Amino acid sequence: MTMQYTPRARVMQALDHREPDRVPIDFGSTYMTSITLPPYLALEKALGLQPQPPEFHTPLSKVVLPREEILRRFRVDTRGVPRPNAPATWRNQVQEDGTIRDEFGVIWKQPSGCDHYEFFHGPFEGHPTLSDLQTFPWPDDPDNPRRVAGARDRARHLYEDTEYAVIAAIPGGFVTWSQFMRGFEGWFIDLAADPKFAMALMDRVLDFLLALADTLLEEVGPYVQIVTFGDDLAIQDGLMMSMRMFRELIKPRLRRVFDFIRSKCDARIWFHTDGAVAPLIPDLIDLGVDILNPIQVTAKGMDDTRYLKREFGDDLVFWGGIDTQRLLPFGSPEEVRADVRRRIRDLATGGGYVLSSVHNVQGDVSPENVVAMFDEAYACGTYPFPAEPG
Repeated sequence: MTMQYTPRARVMQALDHREPDRVPIDFGSTYMTSITLPPYLALEKALGLQPQPPEFHTPLSKVVLPREEILRRFRVDTRGVPRPNAPATWRNQVQEDGTIRDEFGVIWKQPSGCDHYEFFHGPFEGHPTLSDLQTFPWPDDPDNPRRVAGARDRARHLYEDTEYAVIAAIPGGFVTWSQFMRGFEGWFIDLAADPKFAMALMDRVLDFLLALADTLLEEVGPYVQIVTFGDDLAIQDGLMMSMRMFRELIKPRLRRVFDFIRSKCDARIWFHTDGAVAPLIPDLIDLGVDILNPIQVTAKGMDDTRYLKREFGDDLVFWGGIDTQRLLPFGSPEEVRADVRRRIRDLATGGGYVLSSVHNVQGDVSPENVVAMFDEAYACGTYPFPAEPG
């Protein structure tokens, strides 16, 4: 008879590259593995639940914190603690044109007919100088306890009163926020033409993020098993930069992040980076990343999940893998179920896999496909797996 694990033990067994009773499931524990507002409301209705005012991981992007009834319905093994936010002394500033300015001076615009906001432009677009970095009114209170209000109580409750794996998220990352502040085109030009400014901007952002992480981990460090950090380093068909630029400009700063996390707690390090990141995987292993998310299978070099497991599965846990770009929005429920079976077969043998969607479920995904994803994960994820035919 197969031993029954608690959700936390199930996740930790998988993270130790050992097979628990079944493949762990994640939904909504992070702001990168959840669901946006329109499909969430449709899912709530399809499950026969009375509507409730939703809570959000990220209010501007309308990424929802799914309610507990939904997490239990899908047998989710993980729970998250609140992300650090701007303190109560700051309110996003609504501009005359309806855009919103955040505490970093980044402007966000709401697309017509949408609930969420998208990046519009940043404070360092144009031709900024190092002196502009010095005089910019940076947020000066990452240690403000209001930024992490409720995090300790939530983490302690989850650790002491529930059996779920507890996850804390460090807002990130220094690449992404530098791109927002500089503008994407300017940031890429700086990498080649003005690396001194690019490094100074990334360092200034990173200083703030690590100070904020310090505030968070002082509160929740004793209670969490996983700490997440994310930064996008690739696009659909390749890296955003050369390997030389990555190793000279980005990798030392990632090392600083991961070393800091390890200095503050014993949690596993979960790194989110989208796109065609296969060339980076050996470097991420070298940096001590424990868990790689999201395994964007539609990106170049990422669909052969059996190869990824064979090459890197001894050193990395894979978390994600269920496509939100083509499969979930355009596939049938049976196609979703078939792909879930494939990814589990490819990635979960020997442990080392937690199933979730590739990034957040978007508005073009039907409730039926969300249900198919999680129900099939539960139905076919029991260890030991049957032998493959032939």
